[in-house]
Amino acid sequence: MSVGKEKINVLSLFDGISCGQIALERAGIEVENYFASEIDKYAIQITMSNYPNTKQLGSVLNVNGADLPKIDLLIGGSPCQGFSFAGKQLNFNDPRSKLFFEFVRLKNECNPTYFLLENNKMKKEYQDIISSYLGVEPIKINSKLVSAQNRVRYYWTNIPVK
Repeated sequence: MSVGKEKINVLSLFDGISCGQIALERAGIEVENYFASEIDKYAIQITMSNYPNTKQLGSVLNVNGADLPKIDLLIGGSPCQGFSFAGKQLNFNDPRSKLFFEFVRLKNECNPTYFLLENNKMKKEYQDIISSYLGVEPIKINSKLVSAQNRVRYYWTNIPVK
């Protein structure tokens, strides 16, 4: 991803309070358009307060890749409740976990240059399903590296490591 040379178009699914914009800003990556798919009205309010140029798209179920310009970066963290060791581990039988397939659909529709999907630590069999759909193995990072929390997360990405 070129830093500081050209602006990029970003599609953020399950955007929350738009932490993706914070990370891009801190990395010095300039954004032309930031499209956010989020349904929580309070999260959207926070995003719009901090990043008023965000283009809100609503539910991921209604986002159509053909309606967007070329997407350079697709990011998201699909709901994790069905995969979490803390939950019932319903895997893809949990309707929220099925939203992962919306990430896959939009990855295919938009054909972004780069993608990044985040989710929590899960059983290897669930991890392998996600890896097979995305074509990459996850990178495991514990958030204790950057915060006071001890939370292992998986990141599936095609962004090259330098």
